[in-house]
Amino acid sequence: MRNFSRRDLFIIGVALISVLIYVLVTRAMVGNLGFPLDDSWIHQTYGRNLAQTGQFEYVPGVRSAGSTSPFYTVLLAIGYALHVPYFVWTYALGAVALALAGLVGARLADRVFPTLRGVGLWTGLALVIAWHLVWAAASGMETMLFGTLSLIVIALACGEIESPNAPSEFMESGSGLPDPYKIQFGVGARQASPADLTKFPPSKAMGGEVNRFGRGAAFGVIGAILIATRPEGILLVGLLVFLMVIVQPQPSPRALVAWIAGALIGGLIGILPYALLNVSLNGTLLPNTFSAKQAEQAPLLAQPIWVNLWAMLQPLTAGGQLFLVPGMVWAAVQLIHQRSRTALLYLILLIWPAALILLYTLRLPAYYQHGRYVIPSLPPLIVLGVGGTLWIVRSSRRTLISRVLARSLATAALLLFVFFWLSGAGYFARDVQMIDAEMIPAAHWLAQNVPPDQLLAVHDIGAVGYFAPRPILDLAGLVSPEVVPIILDPVAIMKLMQQRGTRYLMVLPSQRPAAADDPRLCERFNANGPMGGMTIYELAWDGHCAK
Repeated sequence: MRNFSRRDLFIIGVALISVLIYVLVTRAMVGNLGFPLDDSWIHQTYGRNLAQTGQFEYVPGVRSAGSTSPFYTVLLAIGYALHVPYFVWTYALGAVALALAGLVGARLADRVFPTLRGVGLWTGLALVIAWHLVWAAASGMETMLFGTLSLIVIALACGEIESPNAPSEFMESGSGLPDPYKIQFGVGARQASPADLTKFPPSKAMGGEVNRFGRGAAFGVIGAILIATRPEGILLVGLLVFLMVIVQPQPSPRALVAWIAGALIGGLIGILPYALLNVSLNGTLLPNTFSAKQAEQAPLLAQPIWVNLWAMLQPLTAGGQLFLVPGMVWAAVQLIHQRSRTALLYLILLIWPAALILLYTLRLPAYYQHGRYVIPSLPPLIVLGVGGTLWIVRSSRRTLISRVLARSLATAALLLFVFFWLSGAGYFARDVQMIDAEMIPAAHWLAQNVPPDQLLAVHDIGAVGYFAPRPILDLAGLVSPEVVPIILDPVAIMKLMQQRGTRYLMVLPSQRPAAADDPRLCERFNANGPMGGMTIYELAWDGHCAK
């Protein structure tokens, strides 16, 4: 990014302020820093253990593939290795991911909407104040990182249309310099004039097959990192490679072959450590966490598909992005109307979010926690929606009614973005408060009252693994894959616990594998929190609780 502009600094500054606001509001409301999910503490546990032992371990001394995001685990481990306070390091990682999403999204908007003045700035700002994304950035999860990497691989692929130079040229967009390729392609673009091509001759931008191989390799490596951040990233990489073959943005078949060869080789080299890690840990190419989550949510799959689809979409409608939907539709229609293969590649901004949401609808319709599994669908939709909305405003100047309607739409979107940006800090703080009121007190009680070598049966393992590390039988199956086949069978769960000699059980009421009055459950602690009360039971397998 040699041409680092004031726009970039402004977007970065707003991104940092966004995360800082959420952290400070949480400190004020809760009294301390925290994370809004128990899963965040799972990542912290893996990161700390990796830094201390050099192994992917959750339970001390037991290697496991329970981390959905090994790449994020490595990033967290770096902070522990450098002895940076983990809250500071984790929030900083999220803020950097959010800022980078704003920068890449701004440049991508410049490319897709080349004739719209200010589209990059408005897109970048929308990305860094969208409350779902700020929540994700501060959450201690890999969600924002995955969303940012998704934008980057899309940007690298789209850069092949508009600028056959090195990938860095894409990152330098937005400097205000004309670009004949930017003029030729995009929503509302015009064909380059002879004067344009004289000033900026395309031949100077044409690199050889070696350059295209290198750009393909860069795409492959970033794609591999995307998959190591979340395994569903393989869907986006596959879609982009498929579209590249159809679109063929390179000037010759040889150039396309060079790019694809680079992508394959770079991708294979990049994904090799991830694949070898998973094979060594659990004998498969992917982590076992997805199968565990899917098994737990199996009853939801029995619902009609439209019920699950709406359940996945509904959390994403809470925000200014709802008023960007007309702009998304308009921009997509304009791209389709161009009837060009190059425009098809830009449609990945709509195809990828739709594919991600559909994937979770069909395989894991887990809509809870603000739809966190599909939050990464928002960045490309915002890029498309902001540009489309600004284009609607510019195209509606002919009549008074159209001007009023278009500007009202844009103003409503802006106001909602700001409103939810600020109110989202309260949502984040309340989420942190629930975890701090339930999981963390129970974990501290275990650390103080249960021997460190005692086997525990736990459903939400995050805080326990971090604050009370000891042998764990994970009733959610993340680090205990043997639980997955019986995850919905409470009788089998109790039998397994007895066979393992489990002495303590920690669950919420909805997670308890036996009735509350079961004589084998001897209550020893109840957090009495807002989620129903995280409870710890001492297990009396003979049915007689000791006083």
